[in-house]
Amino acid sequence: MRYALIPIVLAGFAGAAAPAAPRDKDPLAGRVPGKAVDCVDQSQLGGPDIVDNRTILYRQSLKRIWRNDLEAACPGLRPMTTLIVEIYGSRLCSNDRFRTRDVGSIIPGPYCRLGMFTPYDLPKK
Repeated sequence: MRYALIPIVLAGFAGAAAPAAPRDKDPLAGRVPGKAVDCVDQSQLGGPDIVDNRTILYRQSLKRIWRNDLEAACPGLRPMTTLIVEIYGSRLCSNDRFRTRDVGSIIPGPYCRLGMFTPYDLPKK
């Protein structure tokens, strides 16, 4: 089992993703949702962007954003928190556990679980 400390302030891994969209714009606007999947390759994802206590976005490229809808609300999940994700292998999967940690705090919050990953792609021209 590996633990990944993923600060929410990261826009992505070196060259892996575009910077996060400004908060006043809906990053999924104009995108077409695809079929939800259980797992995604975490090496191709940018850092998480927390929308609310049930929704996390991961930017894969300029064309694709993955939306993760948690099964239940996660206490402490809000913008500017850090995610501590338990990753098994190289993929993020539904039911993988994570905890949140507020900036400046050393005590993580309760365990929460990831949900299904839905791809949102730009429409083909």
